[in-house]
Amino acid sequence: MFRSLLLSIVLLPFIGTAQTPVRIVDPTMLVLKPDLGNTAAQAGMQAAGLNSEVMAKAQHNSTEDHWPIGLRTDSARMANRAALANYTAYLMCEYATDEGAFVLVSLPAIGNFHMPDDLRSVEDIHLVFRSGGVEVIDNIPAKARASKGPAWRGLPSAQILKADDVFATYDLSDDPEALVALEKQGLSKAEIEAVIFRSHERNWPDGIDSFQDRYPKLALFKKYKAYRLAHWGDKELLVIPVEANRKAPLGIRPYLDIYMVFSATAVKVKAKK
Repeated sequence: MFRSLLLSIVLLPFIGTAQTPVRIVDPTMLVLKPDLGNTAAQAGMQAAGLNSEVMAKAQHNSTEDHWPIGLRTDSARMANRAALANYTAYLMCEYATDEGAFVLVSLPAIGNFHMPDDLRSVEDIHLVFRSGGVEVIDNIPAKARASKGPAWRGLPSAQILKADDVFATYDLSDDPEALVALEKQGLSKAEIEAVIFRSHERNWPDGIDSFQDRYPKLALFKKYKAYRLAHWGDKELLVIPVEANRKAPLGIRPYLDIYMVFSATAVKVKAKK
């Protein structure tokens, strides 16, 4: 069940730290050029218990140039109106000015990799809405925080030689030898689950999440900066980190670290120095 988010002039200091989940219900209430540097907004964030680093990040990432393409224009927002309700969003604070009541909302990147490509961001974004733009979601069961996946720095780099030798629908959970290899790498249960989830094509970027879309782009796979996460039998498991591939072409650019299983002869693993 949902209830309308009633904003009052009184600041609610506990909301920002309580991670209150909200749902976007009216994109026309989105403030396109919010002034989070004004006294009221700063006081609201401070009252909600946000530290200076979080406040600075919210101010920096609340402008249109940091939003995904699907949020940047009125027409795009209206076209995506139904999809906006699927964002994982949290209330950070409320504040009021002479222009009315406002709410600051956080959309964490790690919680929104399920969104369409034009509504995803590789970094947390923040949105300011006028009253009525969002509503609180009641009775959401607590769940464990999703893992970002295992650390990739320090892994041996790998070059993809034959992109068509990728196992795009490989189910790592059905391969005991693969699971043992991941455990030997010291991965936690949550990290293994993240790798399993993001090693299937349906959880890759939209431009490569099906054979039909992926086939014309296979040559671009050689441009990926990849690292070997695990090896077993005749298989190599590579991680394609988002941080190392920010300049990858659109359509294949990852929005979170993704994983790909290749035949061992399809990749060249470089010896660690």
